[in-house]
Amino acid sequence: MEPPSRRDHAVRALLAHGLLTDDQPLAALLDLRSVQETTAALHAAFDAVTAPGQPVLHTFAVKAGTLVPVLRLLDGFGIGSEVASPGELALARRAGLAPDRIVLDSPAKTEAELREALRLGIAMNADNPQELARLDALVPEHPGHGPVGLRINPQLGGGTIDAMSTATATSKFGVALRDPGARDWVVRAFLDRPWLTRLHCHVGSQGMALARMAEGVRESYELAEEINAAAGERRIDTLDIGGGLPVNFDSDEITPGFAEYARLLRDTVPGLFDGRYGLVTEFGRSLLAKAGAVVARVEYTKEAGGRPIAVTHAGAQVAVRTVFAPASWPLRVAVYDAKGAPSAEPAVRQDVAGPCCFAGDLVAIDRPLPRLRPGDVVALLDTGAYYFSTPFGYNALPRPAVYGFTVDGTGPAVFTPLRRAQTLEELVEESGGSL
Repeated sequence: MEPPSRRDHAVRALLAHGLLTDDQPLAALLDLRSVQETTAALHAAFDAVTAPGQPVLHTFAVKAGTLVPVLRLLDGFGIGSEVASPGELALARRAGLAPDRIVLDSPAKTEAELREALRLGIAMNADNPQELARLDALVPEHPGHGPVGLRINPQLGGGTIDAMSTATATSKFGVALRDPGARDWVVRAFLDRPWLTRLHCHVGSQGMALARMAEGVRESYELAEEINAAAGERRIDTLDIGGGLPVNFDSDEITPGFAEYARLLRDTVPGLFDGRYGLVTEFGRSLLAKAGAVVARVEYTKEAGGRPIAVTHAGAQVAVRTVFAPASWPLRVAVYDAKGAPSAEPAVRQDVAGPCCFAGDLVAIDRPLPRLRPGDVVALLDTGAYYFSTPFGYNALPRPAVYGFTVDGTGPAVFTPLRRAQTLEELVEESGGSL
């Protein structure tokens, strides 16, 4: 029998501390040591391939974890914030990030957002020619503005999940580089704007092959070289290569890793690491996913059509993508008894359902798992990114508490609140209850 994992210790402690109750039958866990290990792996991976003194800013895609204490923690581990909305920017600022550690990306920035970014001195990437035209009028009003870049789409094709593919021929993101006249327009845009100093390209996401991600970076690098040659000087000084490293949801193994990707980039685009360009990365899911678990109590069990069904408190309100696109976003489910020990029950094929009032609210379908019983606990694994930070408001279910945890040796787990559970009063107020 394998020794208990840090997650096993945390689940047991969650129950022992009375943190899973009738009032709060759902909670989320984030392994803080795992987060530290993953961020250290990212730093080490790029340190191994970059030139001495080459500027590198690793940022976290805030959409993957919209929790202020998590952003603060990551900042302490040397990871800035990539934000894509006024709300995400507000979260990064509340977390205390310095302006030079924040990058603003979004395909729909308002003029007010652009003014705010320029005023604060944070970096931003323009998405399209119309946005660049807005900046033409705004930049002269803010002489102390931060770096400004332009996002390109190399139109290399998609991955295995269409909705997550950002480099298709018709993607909504960036300037479509292979459209007629687009490349020449991009070169001219930089020649006409000395304040435009960065290129941004984000090809990766879940389901995208590493080789295609590296190809997108290569195209961005080659375009930067072309622009600098046309300008007769180093007009572009920084390449924002995005993020999107996919996550293995099939086991506890972390694959692919940051070191593998960094080596592939070095082999595919050697000039990227000779020190002439600063680098920015925007990893999200790959930094947090493996560190998290959503933990829920089994309320009832039943059978329908001969199939066992366990009704739990974790469904579409936290596992939105898994419920609505299970083929693309399957999750492993760990089963514990009422005291938090890994279940020793024999495996049977069964459904694991959530609490939402529609038939498709299932996080596992016909899955062989230890036979679930009322009072047992299920943990949805690899859910540290997106799952408990981007809730779905169906049925007005309150958002669960999120606890960071550390395990010293074999235990016990020590919890750090990262978000308290939403009360019913707060939910009502959010829904216009005082109007």
